[in-house]
Amino acid sequence: MSINRVTISGNLGRDPELRATASGTQVCSLAVCVNTRQKVNGEWSDKANWVDVIFFGNRAESIAKYLAKGSHVTIAGRLSQNTWETKEGQKRSKLEVIGEDIDFQGGKRTGQAAEDQPADVYDDDCPF
Repeated sequence: MSINRVTISGNLGRDPELRATASGTQVCSLAVCVNTRQKVNGEWSDKANWVDVIFFGNRAESIAKYLAKGSHVTIAGRLSQNTWETKEGQKRSKLEVIGEDIDFQGGKRTGQAAEDQPADVYDDDCPF
């Protein structure tokens, strides 16, 4: 039996990046900073762990519209290994989270009225 489930909570390190695939599916990329407490030389400090997260469809559009750098979020999803080859022929890979659920804990982007908040950011048309 295999289980592929991850939940992270942290702050966005940059504004969400929204793009579209060739077929028109919206894709939103996030960089989430998840801190871990660790003891170094007898002193406690935070270690930043950067997690790349991808959302698809209507949810991707809502995330890009309502979140910004510094927003606090909790995300549930699954891990996916992304592999590609550079122009120079070097093989690369990256482990990322395919987001399935998100909780906007840090409020809204500056200047937006409360009634502008998304009523539903779920998307049943996710390609995965």
